[in-house]
Amino acid sequence: MLDEISFDERGLVPVVVQDEASAEVLMLAYANRKALEMTLETGEMHFFSRSRDEIWRKGETSGATMTVNQLRYDCDGDAVLAIVAPAGPACHTGERTCFYRKLGGEPHRVVHEALPALERTLASRAAERPEGSYTVELLDNPTLVGEKVQEEAEEVVRAAREETDERVAEEAADVLYHLAVLLAARGVPQSAVFEELNRRAG
Repeated sequence: MLDEISFDERGLVPVVVQDEASAEVLMLAYANRKALEMTLETGEMHFFSRSRDEIWRKGETSGATMTVNQLRYDCDGDAVLAIVAPAGPACHTGERTCFYRKLGGEPHRVVHEALPALERTLASRAAERPEGSYTVELLDNPTLVGEKVQEEAEEVVRAAREETDERVAEEAADVLYHLAVLLAARGVPQSAVFEELNRRAG
């Protein structure tokens, strides 16, 4: 595969790193042939530091390693996409992604980040247990959260039959929220559900 990669005059290729669970772009770095070879051999991301002029393993000092799910390259062979499972923040600032700032205003969530962001919020509620939290109440009562999933599912079906598309979307969001809480209460990661969907898709 590496023979298909068009390294630049310095022997480098840009590597875009993407979170396998959320599809967030986590960082942009560079790799030479040896760094890509080491990535493929070890299953962990390796890059080439242009400032230090050496290969480095992501998370070597911070512990925020990146396990490789897949490496892809673009149609011209001059860029690589690394799909990874991060073990911690991608950015040296402690942010999940290096791309946490937005030109012209404050950052906001985009559509594909909704479910992963919800999963992180649920984990935070479970750990911090704020007083009066509806989410904590559900997490502590598997019977209740199961009943809420059933109730919300009935409501989205009724909305689909009798109400506007906007109401269908609102009720569907209620279903997804309560289902996400149920998964969190059982300790089942959303990724397990997505993997099952991929399996069924063949």
